[in-house]
Amino acid sequence: TIVNNESEEILRMIDSEFSQFEGPGESATPRLYPKDFVSEIEEINSWVYDNINNGVYKCGFAKSQAAYDEAVKNLYKHLDKAEEILSKQRYLCGNRLTEADVRLFMTLVRFDEVYVVYFKCNKKPISAYPHLTNYMRDLFQTPGLGESVDMEHIKRHYFTSHPSLNAYSVIPSGPGVLEDLKQPHNRDTFAHKV
Repeated sequence: TIVNNESEEILRMIDSEFSQFEGPGESATPRLYPKDFVSEIEEINSWVYDNINNGVYKCGFAKSQAAYDEAVKNLYKHLDKAEEILSKQRYLCGNRLTEADVRLFMTLVRFDEVYVVYFKCNKKPISAYPHLTNYMRDLFQTPGLGESVDMEHIKRHYFTSHPSLNAYSVIPSGPGVLEDLKQPHNRDTFAHKV
């Protein structure tokens, strides 16, 4: 039994605590926090978490125009940074899927469906970023990752959990991001290593 609700700790546990269930020469799960990538993962996680994962919340719960303006500026500055990195390589840390990718994916997959409307992150949807869009398709189509996304649940949770943001708990119908994520991507033009 796992008793934890901290996503970073859960990712690390999945990466390290289940190796006892693997047979000789096999890996039950990809190593998302490999020792040779730790410093790069930590550097990426620091700006992704503060400015993107938490950045959408800073926009949505801003208590002043100045706070919102600062949060949205930082959010899009760092989405642009991720877009630039992913224009040159398949994953955030090069040619290997890591925890940094999983953490970014979980915010990106919610972005157009939830954060654009609910948290006022409407300057530019993720669908307008070609590399982030194809990156999301790639990750969504990675075995085990796309299956973990329950968009109906995600939308129901967000749009009914904060009465101060949505007093009547109305859940928008669109835009249908999951169908787009099933489309072919171009990320396999970069080398790949899980």
